[in-house]
Amino acid sequence: MSFDIERIRKSTREVARFLKKNPRRPSADAVHDFRTSIRKLETTFITLDPKPRKTIKRVLRRLAKVLKHAGRVRDMDVLTADALTIKEAGEEDCTVQLIEYLGAERSKFSRKLRSEIDGSGPTLRRGLKKASKGVEKLLTKAEKNPSDTDATPATMARALKLSTELNSTTRLDRRNLHAYRLKVKELRNVLQLSDHANEQEFVAKLGEVKDAIGEWHDWEQLIGIATPLLDHGASCKVGKHLSSTSKTKFEHAISLVNQLQSNYLRARVTKRGSRRSKKTTLSADVLKATSAIAEPNGVVASS
Repeated sequence: MSFDIERIRKSTREVARFLKKNPRRPSADAVHDFRTSIRKLETTFITLDPKPRKTIKRVLRRLAKVLKHAGRVRDMDVLTADALTIKEAGEEDCTVQLIEYLGAERSKFSRKLRSEIDGSGPTLRRGLKKASKGVEKLLTKAEKNPSDTDATPATMARALKLSTELNSTTRLDRRNLHAYRLKVKELRNVLQLSDHANEQEFVAKLGEVKDAIGEWHDWEQLIGIATPLLDHGASCKVGKHLSSTSKTKFEHAISLVNQLQSNYLRARVTKRGSRRSKKTTLSADVLKATSAIAEPNGVVASS
């Protein structure tokens, strides 16, 4: 077995450190790292313990609440960075108005995040420490005696389930693309439980798709905020810029998703006699990345 135990420890430290400091004005990088670490831990707990005990359930509930508030702060950071790239002549006032609004929203959401941590932080830190220790113990046992735990088969099963769901989703549009991204992100986190995940091209492609969809979704959010805020109608250059950028980001994201499905998720269609098989199976890339979880050194021989 080849789990990346240090990655789990690092995520636990990142979350615990932020909870302890509970900064009044957290930096964009700090909030980003905090959210990313929570996501990694959530995936770890759920994957290794599909039917979690009460202690894990409590930790997951508290993490979810903190994550929601941190996510709103992070959204304002990303949207502000996007808004700063808008350079439309004669529309400087609109851009400034948008940026000032986002700044005010960030301050509001930062206060709510701080308040949430004030109320649950100490208890969450204790529960998180206990849960992480339990996971470390389980993974250490899995490495020494794989047959004594369900860690390896549970992780592989989760990875294969998510891969199948991504492979079977073919009709993607603006309504379900973000939900698709969440599954891409989760699959990537599951595969990264292996300490050789970074050597897998498939894992890197998942990250590329995740980022592309995320960029499109950010601009969609910015449109949702700017449209009622600026209220300049169809003649507003800022609005046109937002719509144009969102369209370009969407087309790029869809293109990458199509590449992911055809080149990495879906096995090539095989022929049976004179007829093509309609059965859709997972590709060698998926099976290789998943199998790496179970290999002692994280390396799978090429077929």
